[in-house]
Amino acid sequence: LALWAALRISAGTMARLRAHWLPGERGRRAAGAAMLAAVLAVVTGLDSRLLAQSGALSGLGSNGLESSLLQAAMPSAQAAERAGNTAAPLGGGAPYTSPLPVESTRPSLDGGTQWLNAEPQSIPALRGKVVLVNFWTYSCVNCLRTLPYVNAWAQKYADRGLVVVGVHAPEFAFEKDRSNVEKALQQLKISYPVVQDNGFRIWRAFNNQYWPALYLVDAQGRVRHHQFGEGGYAATERALNELLREAQAPSAATLPASNANTVPDTGGLGMAADTASLRSPELYLGYDKGGSLRLAGRPAPDKPADYQPAALRLNTWTLQGNWTLKPEFVQANNAGGRLALRFEARDANLVLGAAGAAPLRFRLTIDGQPPGIHHGSDVDAEGYGQVDATRLYQLVRQQGPVKERTLEIEFLDAGAQGYAFTFG
Repeated sequence: LALWAALRISAGTMARLRAHWLPGERGRRAAGAAMLAAVLAVVTGLDSRLLAQSGALSGLGSNGLESSLLQAAMPSAQAAERAGNTAAPLGGGAPYTSPLPVESTRPSLDGGTQWLNAEPQSIPALRGKVVLVNFWTYSCVNCLRTLPYVNAWAQKYADRGLVVVGVHAPEFAFEKDRSNVEKALQQLKISYPVVQDNGFRIWRAFNNQYWPALYLVDAQGRVRHHQFGEGGYAATERALNELLREAQAPSAATLPASNANTVPDTGGLGMAADTASLRSPELYLGYDKGGSLRLAGRPAPDKPADYQPAALRLNTWTLQGNWTLKPEFVQANNAGGRLALRFEARDANLVLGAAGAAPLRFRLTIDGQPPGIHHGSDVDAEGYGQVDATRLYQLVRQQGPVKERTLEIEFLDAGAQGYAFTFG
């Protein structure tokens, strides 16, 4: 918001505002102190905790708030750019032109690392088709909650001219591995074309910022609709039908005037987050992005060290045993290493991997007890689970009223790697 304002306010206006609000040396010192305080809040994770605890924003979180702002600020093209659609109508008459704005005329699928499930695709080769481009990565819980809708649309509209392309843009290094992505495609039952965008070239061509992000490209190769983050499914499907009608898809004439919204199976990891009870933001464990680790002593990055836990408050985590802190993850070097977290959400998930051969065993407790009916899909009622691949694991799904909990994982084998907690 500050950058947006700075770009749009003239230098003269900025000077007058500065003179009015920051007069003299005292004003500059106050501004400097405020900036340092903001930096300190970011470094310590205080900003995320305050946002998570805010009643007004608790359902959004920082990522959701940014997504909503960006969604509102996404520029649309002028009405003149929508002219020029000369698709021939079925049965004669004037061609239908959708009121959807043209958001970009230069989307590209070029530059991907490798294609899976199909030969390389391109926007020019797909002219005449409506293309749904889904930016995602397989360990992202927000992406996994969107996939049931994308998969359902791919099946429902395939014979009406829709082509779905998944752009797999990795967040962690292990998501660049082709075999890992191929396993994920099998587990998630994705059969449409997916391109690995390890260099983020397609990401930059779309000027994308989020996981997940959906873009609808019309039959002339222009972006006409976008959705950043979860949700907006009904609006996306309406836009999809608009563009199919505009493209005069073979069965468009037989579509009802008000096509029913798709309702896919969203059980398991696909279930939408319970935003009313969500008080915990995503927490990274690697020191590059992490900021909520609490220890009895000082951390020693990049080398094995013994750690003792510190008292936890909401949205903080701690370690016990011999661990190595890495930029992207923390690794338990010995059997018996413990990882604990204080959270408040219906679901608690953790991206886990293994330094050596899998599977690795672990046991989970909630407030010191086996999870029972509150266990997630990757843990049994006694809290036992195993790391069989580097992926997202659902540890907790609270039944009944959601309340603040302490989750603790004891790794029964050495070599477990934890990347990030996510919640729902």
